[in-house]
Amino acid sequence: MSAPSVLLVTRHAPYGASLARSALDAALAAAAFDRPPTLLFLGDGVLQLLPGQDASGIGTRSHRRVLDSLPLYGIDTLYVDSQALAGHDLTAADLPPGARPVDDAAIRALLAGHDHILGF
Repeated sequence: MSAPSVLLVTRHAPYGASLARSALDAALAAAAFDRPPTLLFLGDGVLQLLPGQDASGIGTRSHRRVLDSLPLYGIDTLYVDSQALAGHDLTAADLPPGARPVDDAAIRALLAGHDHILGF
């Protein structure tokens, strides 16, 4: 019997609330128990993937270091809403390695193809 699949959906910008960081922490926790989840970034969540983030001005650490460490935990692909990218005037070139823009049909397939979905 295979382990249940988990999709983590993050919709929030990286700073200002703890939800974005909670999604990353949940991903690391799942991976630590040999259950690497799938991550899907929707809406303002795509802003978490931008390079050059400096959160020192608001007294917190950048999420970028955590994102860069995800492949070490078996999380190699990040799915990114292509409409949200366009809405923020971003392209795939603005994303880290392993980030894959997906359209609405692919998002629906991701949602339908997992046993558990956690939204952040």
